[in-house]
Amino acid sequence: METLDKFDIAILHELQTDGRLTNAELAHRVGLSAAPCWRRVRALEERGYITGYQAVIDRHKIGLGVLAFVRLDADRNSGDATRQLEAAIKQLPEVIACHYISGTGTFELQVVTQDLDSFSRFALQSLINLPNVKDMHTSFSLGEVKARSALPLGHLSAVTRVTTK
Repeated sequence: METLDKFDIAILHELQTDGRLTNAELAHRVGLSAAPCWRRVRALEERGYITGYQAVIDRHKIGLGVLAFVRLDADRNSGDATRQLEAAIKQLPEVIACHYISGTGTFELQVVTQDLDSFSRFALQSLINLPNVKDMHTSFSLGEVKARSALPLGHLSAVTRVTTK
């Protein structure tokens, strides 16, 4: 078990809020001087708590008006067939998230496209033709209530021991 202290948790919180903070501003916000703050950020990266930095882009502004949730049912759930399907899904830029799911289905995908016509083409030309796909079920987002990638950190303040794999 690795320990995260209040400064590590504060750094994670601030960087989730604004990944473009300068080290000086980050240090000021978390109550450290610049050098120890920089060392802590590097340590959090090396230990795998911080896995990257990216810009969050408004999909509507770049013409991706359709967000679909697609459940794929695999024909077989053997290791080789599943790995082959996973590899094919990873190659599709329209798929922005993919999860194994419990219950009915094998995978739940989040797919973005320009409009319903482009989704239809993508579904019929790409998704249904993926290896080992038996069936596909789609639901469309009618509007986003909440969409964020920041993870809740409140549980870390009460218990500062975090299990790592």
